[in-house]
Amino acid sequence: MNGSDLHTTAAECAEELPGAQPEHPFGPDWEVYKVRGKVFMLMTDVPGRPVVILKADPGEAHALREQYSHITPGYHMNKKHWITLESGEGVDKEFVRELVTDSYRLVVARLPKAEQPVDPHTYGTGTRAAR
Repeated sequence: MNGSDLHTTAAECAEELPGAQPEHPFGPDWEVYKVRGKVFMLMTDVPGRPVVILKADPGEAHALREQYSHITPGYHMNKKHWITLESGEGVDKEFVRELVTDSYRLVVARLPKAEQPVDPHTYGTGTRAAR
């Protein structure tokens, strides 16, 4: 998957998520996706390389960074709770969609129950592939 496909796939997935809204609070070079006002995904170019920045469970974030050379600590974000995904070998549409959905679910889980657009414990879990 190339960088353009990475951004397209991540944006398409995010736009399908209930309550998700794109914004540009940092200018046209940053696309920020929020659910109920909380960020779950950012997209930009980091020195010419398209990246997607996602929230991740700290333990899973560490494991992902160990397993994939295209996943690094979150660019301009908390390095423990956020990851940066670049395009490359092993990065396919299914994997991108899983990471975007996981990020969304983590943010939704921290919202007050009355504001949650989905049940974060069950939403999107049926499509998770073993990696």
